[in-house]
Amino acid sequence: MGTYIIRRLIQSVFVIIIVTCLVFVVIRFLPGDPILVYLSQQQVDTFTIEQLNKARAEFGLDKPIPVQYIYWIKDLFRGDLGMSLFYREHVSALIAERVPVTLYLGLIAFVISQILGITFGTISALRRGSRTDTAVTLVANLGITVPIFWLGILLIYFFGLKLNWLPRFGYTSPFVDFVQSLRQAILPVICLAIFPLAASARQTRSSMLEVIRQDYVRTAWSKGLRERVIVMKHVLKNGLIPVVTLAGIGLSLILGGSVLVETVFNIPGMGRLGVEAVFSQDYAIIQAIILIMAVMIVTVNLLVDISYGWLDPRVRYG
Repeated sequence: MGTYIIRRLIQSVFVIIIVTCLVFVVIRFLPGDPILVYLSQQQVDTFTIEQLNKARAEFGLDKPIPVQYIYWIKDLFRGDLGMSLFYREHVSALIAERVPVTLYLGLIAFVISQILGITFGTISALRRGSRTDTAVTLVANLGITVPIFWLGILLIYFFGLKLNWLPRFGYTSPFVDFVQSLRQAILPVICLAIFPLAASARQTRSSMLEVIRQDYVRTAWSKGLRERVIVMKHVLKNGLIPVVTLAGIGLSLILGGSVLVETVFNIPGMGRLGVEAVFSQDYAIIQAIILIMAVMIVTVNLLVDISYGWLDPRVRYG
């Protein structure tokens, strides 16, 4: 087990390095000059060529791309994510302000989606062919196909404009005003949770139906054990491996979906910061956000792989 974890950690480090290399190179081939975007706020027409070159040198953009990458990696080991061109602030400070917002909404959506998805999927499998099964399957199919941004706009229109039940946009920290924070989080969390919830319900139903047909489950039924005992002890645990894998992917999708949701609901999270950085060609912010996303996703995948051994004793790591 220890050897497997070490091997996976080494693989994860290589994945993160490859991702950072690709992002670092690709964004520098985008059309446009980030220095001109930055100086447009300060009467760029009045700047001479020498002043523009000096500004590029200040941010290290005058050096070859491989040299820029090496300097960036060195700064990362010192905990320095660089200086934002657009905000003129340290990227680490900007990220520290936005990450809690994204994690707050994302983790709530993830927990809700997995609890409800596994619950609905299990009930649907146990009541196969019933009206409950049909309703769960229909809603799950709709949840997988609906676009997040379109759903967000519909929720804003009905619950924000027409009914005026919930705030249409914005974010308030739960430490400042818990009730207002909760009201503002409802619509974004629904948008973030709808796809992983539907996918989890479908996968749980499929896994449960496969496990229910196994001989040891039939034996448990023949012994007269209660349904709750059979489901919790024999069916659910043995059918959770595909669901856990999908949950890891779902968490990644929630973090990625925060870009659309935070833009639609005007939430000052990491996703919206990334969108603003792309439009302003703020290299330092884009690199930092991609790096953080990659670390989060790789960590989740590692935890999912390790959890297989606990969920299924038949899984052995060399």
